[in-house]
Amino acid sequence: MRYLTKSRFKIASDCPRKLYYSGKAEYGNAKENDDFLQALAEGGYQVGELAKLYYPGGHDIVESGYETPLKRTCALLQQENVIIYEAAIRYRNLFIRIDILEKRGNHIKLIEVKAKSFSGDEEGTFVSKKGYVSSGWRPYLYDVAFQNFVLSRAFPQFQIDSYLMLANKSKAATVNGLNQKFQLTKNQEKRINVKLIGDTSPEALGEKILTPVKVNHLVEMIHEGNDTPDRAELSFEERIWHYANAYEKDQKLYQAIGKHCATCEYKVQEDGKRSGFMECWKEQTPLLDDDFKQALIFELWNFRGKRKCIEEGIYHLAGVEQEHIGEIKPKADGRLSQKERQWLQVEKEKLNDNTVYIDYDGLKAELDSHIYPLHFIDFETSMVAIPFYKSSVPYEQIAFQYSHHIMYADGKVEHKSQFLSTAKGEFPNFEFVRSLKADLEGDEGTIFRFAEHENTVLNQIKQQLIEKVHIEVPDRDELIVFIDSITHKTQEGRYGERDMVDMCQVVKDYYYDPYTKGSNSIKAVLPAVLKRSGYIQKRYGKPIYGKECIISSLNFEEAQIWIQKGTSGQIISPYKLLPNLFDDIPMEEAEAFIMDDDISNGGAALTAYAKMQFTEMTESERNLVISGLLRYCELDTLAMVIIYEYWLSELATNC
Repeated sequence: MRYLTKSRFKIASDCPRKLYYSGKAEYGNAKENDDFLQALAEGGYQVGELAKLYYPGGHDIVESGYETPLKRTCALLQQENVIIYEAAIRYRNLFIRIDILEKRGNHIKLIEVKAKSFSGDEEGTFVSKKGYVSSGWRPYLYDVAFQNFVLSRAFPQFQIDSYLMLANKSKAATVNGLNQKFQLTKNQEKRINVKLIGDTSPEALGEKILTPVKVNHLVEMIHEGNDTPDRAELSFEERIWHYANAYEKDQKLYQAIGKHCATCEYKVQEDGKRSGFMECWKEQTPLLDDDFKQALIFELWNFRGKRKCIEEGIYHLAGVEQEHIGEIKPKADGRLSQKERQWLQVEKEKLNDNTVYIDYDGLKAELDSHIYPLHFIDFETSMVAIPFYKSSVPYEQIAFQYSHHIMYADGKVEHKSQFLSTAKGEFPNFEFVRSLKADLEGDEGTIFRFAEHENTVLNQIKQQLIEKVHIEVPDRDELIVFIDSITHKTQEGRYGERDMVDMCQVVKDYYYDPYTKGSNSIKAVLPAVLKRSGYIQKRYGKPIYGKECIISSLNFEEAQIWIQKGTSGQIISPYKLLPNLFDDIPMEEAEAFIMDDDISNGGAALTAYAKMQFTEMTESERNLVISGLLRYCELDTLAMVIIYEYWLSELATNC
């Protein structure tokens, strides 16, 4: 039997066509390891285990497959009162595993545990102002509604209440080291297990930070089709059977192409694997295989007219016209506007023009305003569901690492300093800022970040300094003054006298390279610069970077050559030259997660830090992760230096 499970129902709800591709080895899947990586980074496995501790005395159905878990669950449900973890329920060709099932007589609590936070305001969290289910919560509530449907059909004699158990951001941990009680291990089948460490009694766990929220009324809305303003063509129950029967018969379901296809994980077409994305599009458009080698509409940066273009039969970037973008004019100060930049990208595609665009006058004025020595900084941070420290709330910001490069007026560059907190259960944020302050306060040089992350984190730490009065911080006021001096908060009208310069904004204002394919991420800009610049290729194609080299490094003992080419002659991304941070996951499979700005800034570092906090590892394994973290973060700030050096070389040549 091919069962529609809750994970397959989720896939089908996202896109019915994906149901056919899921689980088939012949189709490439870019998100194959995303669930593991994100759960590791956020603490999803640990949340599930903590939830069980809130319901002690339960029976854990650890067996995989279908028949044995079903038999065990059915036997346990014969008891008057029972708690079951991972209860297996089947109805016809539907199959679910319920995170926590609590039975008292003929009453059942169905509890779905999620490593997702909420504010504690139930109605304001799940429902929009118009009274419909909020789009951000719809996947989670559909999951519960599907489980409720299967359970109620399998056991119509029971009264069922449905709950989402979530991390409550209004509940602070009342004990230290709560997070460290849950360590990840892998069994022989490479399945993830959580090992409990030390005392996990209710007293040792402290106040509950996970809250079960009753969602019966929302489940009912979904079942009745009242959860959205536009009623679906098929009812919720009809959709379930539509998906289940198609999956059982291994049939392809129709899904109209659209802007949602931009994030399709089945675009991958390498190592002989097929592309589900291409199959869908070739069925619904006149496109042929070679047409997919041209830039599709999805590459147009920050463009909100994708749906309209696709409906008009415009599938390629080169097919976009000015009327699709709107009135194209520069900003009042002459910098590139969003629409100007979009049209620039389209024009270059139309003309097959791969030359770089640089506003030399604007870029020169910008760089001339900077004060030497120049400081380039990058932060790595973590936000996990189960707090590391007493008085911390779920998903509170933890700043555990930074890297700092300096460029002097004579062109000399050095990796000047760094910070990495490696101890388990140690709140690093205030020492993090104290160290950063010491590294930056020796001069008035311009400080650079790439994107908004560093500004956001420092403002969050400032708020922690204000609120965490129970932590002794003798230099609290000085740290707050320092943070104010290098950050801004637009809504307060506050701009520090040494406010950090955002290099990503400089990219958007004055620079566009077709090699970035519309992305302004440093992970896209750096490879474009390496491919574009003969100056950078010559400079970093030599062994000039290392502890005893022209550019001094704190972490690379041997001289590093950053310009290296693969078998096809293409320059290899420097990030691929670093050691793998994930021993059990090939770097190629983790790359989509690492490079995805929607997940986090520095997904690899965040996940590696989580491994140090959560998992069992030997001292040598731990040292390898630490070494990898230091090198990864160092490369982030070196990347900023390289981009800046490229701009300087271009200005020297053209101005």
